[in-house]
Amino acid sequence: MTGRLGKSRARPTIHDVAAEAGVSRGTVSRALNGGQNVSPTALEAVLAAVRKTGYVANSAARSLVTQRAHSIAFVLTEPQSRLFEDPNFSILLQACTQELAEHDLPLLLMTASSDVERKRTSRFLAAGHVDGVLLVSSHTGNPLVDELLQFDIPVVTCGKPLGHEGRVAYAAADDREGARSMVRHLRERGRTRIATITGPLDTPGGVERLAGYRDVLGADAVPSLIAQGDYSRAGGEAAMAELLARSPDLDAVFVASDLMAAGALTVLHDAGLRVPRDVAVGGFDDSGIASTTRPALTTVRQPFERITREMVRLLLDLVAGQPPAAALLPTELVVRDST
Repeated sequence: MTGRLGKSRARPTIHDVAAEAGVSRGTVSRALNGGQNVSPTALEAVLAAVRKTGYVANSAARSLVTQRAHSIAFVLTEPQSRLFEDPNFSILLQACTQELAEHDLPLLLMTASSDVERKRTSRFLAAGHVDGVLLVSSHTGNPLVDELLQFDIPVVTCGKPLGHEGRVAYAAADDREGARSMVRHLRERGRTRIATITGPLDTPGGVERLAGYRDVLGADAVPSLIAQGDYSRAGGEAAMAELLARSPDLDAVFVASDLMAAGALTVLHDAGLRVPRDVAVGGFDDSGIASTTRPALTTVRQPFERITREMVRLLLDLVAGQPPAAALLPTELVVRDST
């Protein structure tokens, strides 16, 4: 036995919207694709008709008209595991997703840490599947930035695009001044043998935070007090052990990320050193880790929400045809118990 349980309601069309608004189909189309050459009265009528009819634009058809994909890629040039280990990346991803949702734009997450991933990502982006790219944790020498420029794909980086300043838009915290504020704070607390664990020196954070450390210490920033990390907890542990072996008399350490600082605290504890009595520790980021370490971590707060807002704003400006611009945002010293 066959039968029909009911007749499904036809999906509203652009013709339905035009009839409801009392305007032409062309006026509806222009109103839904930017509102150019549409009077305020007609635009208001079209929007009211859309709400009343429940019309939803066909994204594929709209893409043919506008030559846009109506989606954005969030590209992380780190292994996928870092997305879950380092809280900064998940904070940026969530905030960018929420910010783009305000513009009704979905976000595609992609990783490009290896040559294979980079080539696959590059091919996908060059095929026109997205309108632009939010690039996070770009390393000097990674050819992805040059490929995006070659394909004329709008791109905004999180942090200064080393080697591409002036050609690529970016939003960043003022890493150098943030590092200066931390090292000055350690000096004001009476510390004289201040070491640092840097980030990777092919990243803007690694370069700029080391520069800020050197700005304050000058000749006291000797090589034996500088160890390179990789923004991971294990990297912080290894670098702290290296510093203690080379300079056991150090009395403070500025660590270029909270995650590495958590690793450094573990090594100091295992070595029988008290924080902050024997060694003061300062981090960078003010991620959730900073308030959960023991002792709670003095750190430099990055304005992640403002950074993501600026990244999205700059990218949408690029998509609209504006030239690349930059936003450098201030940091804030957050004093807790580790100094």
